[in-house]
This record gives sequence, structure tokens and C-alpha cells, in this order.
Amino acid sequence: MIDDAARCGYSRCRAALPAPGPQGGRRRAFCRDTRWEAGRTCAQMARAEREALGALGLDSGGTAFALDADRLREHVDAVRGPVDALAASLDAVLRRLDEVQRDALEAVAAANGQVAEAERMRVAAEQAREEALLKARRADASAERAGRERAEAGERADAAARQALEATEALGAARQAAERAVADRAAAEEAAAAAGERRDAAEDAAREARARADRLAGEVEVAREHARQWREAGEADRAARDTALEGQRVAEAAAAAAREEQRRAADETAAAQAGHRDAQRRVTELAQAAAGDRAARERAERELLTAVERAEGERALRERADAELERLRIELAEVRTRHAVEVRGLLTGD
Repeated sequence: MIDDAARCGYSRCRAALPAPGPQGGRRRAFCRDTRWEAGRTCAQMARAEREALGALGLDSGGTAFALDADRLREHVDAVRGPVDALAASLDAVLRRLDEVQRDALEAVAAANGQVAEAERMRVAAEQAREEALLKARRADASAERAGRERAEAGERADAAARQALEATEALGAARQAAERAVADRAAAEEAAAAAGERRDAAEDAAREARARADRLAGEVEVAREHARQWREAGEADRAARDTALEGQRVAEAAAAAAREEQRRAADETAAAQAGHRDAQRRVTELAQAAAGDRAARERAERELLTAVERAEGERALRERADAELERLRIELAEVRTRHAVEVRGLLTGD
């Protein structure tokens, strides 16, 4: 490279001079700020040098050229070592550039291989992502199905609870009916006892009426015997006959009254027997109703036990559904986390 910069005219300085300003003008020949012995400038030193050479009879131009040549030789000798070092450095740099180029080519080849591997891994990651999405959709479907099953289990449990409540209410109603049946049975037993007492009283009255009728019948027989005797004796005394007839009528009236009393006693006995039969039938019906209530209560208790067992089964099914749903949620979270890690690894190139 040729140095065409303007330099100072003093042979010992030869410093590069600045170019003219933007306004142009003539170049300077000497340095402005450089100072030498006694504070002299380069122009003063150059003038003193020319005067000294002129006084010695030397050509200032040739001498200056010789001085410049010597100074140039000194500069060349001074820069030969750095230039040789620079050449060696350049050779080392060229060798390093060759190595860097070779390494770069190898790195490019390796990078191409890594790109191909990354592409393969990306395709595999896409497939894994699709599989993960498919698993996630399946997990969501399973979770939704488990949710529906849990809702159905809850509904069945609610229905079982309602059935249990209804069975409990039916059991309470059956118990109330049984209590009413027991009360009715007690009332029927009391009515039967009262009817028995009335029957006993009617039987006593009937026995007394029969005894009175027997007595009256005996009296009638006696009266008839007397009347026969009176008829056999003749009608000597009509007054006696009339009296006898009157006694007969009285006896017959008494006998009719006795027969009427006996009939009433028989009617009361029949009524008492009918009441007793009704009481027995009522007791039988109440016993049958109590047996039916007891059977209904036992059936209600069995239905309650069945409903409780069904509710337990539904609760166990709901717990299993909740556990399956939780497992599917955990698996879905793991799949999403693993997918996110794989995608992050592909994006960062790790």
C-alpha cells in the first residue's frame, strides 16, 4: 500500500500532516504543534538544518534524500521483524482458517445430521403428540363416561334413598296399622268379653225364664187338673168355674208371657251368639290383618335391607368411579406434562 499522506518537511520529524479543512487551501509543510530544543518548531528546525548544510557546502536536497533513505532503511529494518511475525501470523491465521473451514464443513454436516435427526424427532414428537391427544381425548371420554356413571350412581343412590325413605314410611304406616289392629283386637276382645257377659246374663235369664215357665206350666197343669175336676164335678158352681176359667186365662196369659220371655231370652241368646260370632270373626280378621301387617312389615324391612344394600353397592360403584376418574386425571396431567417437556426440548434443541 502506497502512503500518499503529506508529511512534515523536517527530516527528523516526518510526521503525517492533517489534510486541509473543509474550506480547502494549501497544505501545510511542517507540523504546527511539535516543539524541539529551545521550543523551536519543525519549520524553524528545517530552516536551521538547511542553513547548516548550506554553510557546509552540502546539497540540501541530496542530503535530505540520503537522510530519508537511511531513515527509511532504519524503518524497514525496524519493521522487518514485525512484518515477518505478521507473515507467520498470517500463515497461522490461514492454517487456522483452513481448520475453521474444515471444522465448519464438518459442523455443517453434523448440523445437517442433527437437523435430520431433529426432523425425525419432530415427526416422532408429532406422532407422540397425536397419540397423547388421542389418549387425552380417550381420557376425557373416560372421565366424561365416569362422570355420567357417577351421576347415574348418584341418581340411583338418591332413588334408593327415596325407596328406603318410602319403605321407612311404609314401615311406619304398617306399624301404625299394626298398632291400630292391636287396639282393634283389644277392643274386639273387650267387646267379645262384654258379649260373653251379656250371653251369660241372657243364659241366666233364659234359665230363670225356663224355670218360671216350668213353674207356670206346672201351675197350668194343676189348673187344668182342677178345671177337669171342676168340669167332672159339673157345673155346680158357675162362679167357681168362672173363677177357674179366669185362673186358667191368667195361667195361660202367664204361660204366654213366660213363652214370650223365653222367646226374648232365646232372641237375646241368639243375638249374643251372633255378637260372639261377629266378635270372633272380627278377632280373626284383625289377626289376619295383623298377620298381613306383620308380613308387610317384614317385606318392608326386607325391601329396606335390599335398598340399603343397593345403596351400599351404588356408593361403592361411585367410589370406584371417582377413583378411576382421579387416576385418569393424573394420567392426563402426566401425559400433558411429558408432551410439554418433549415439545420444549424440541424447541430448545436439547
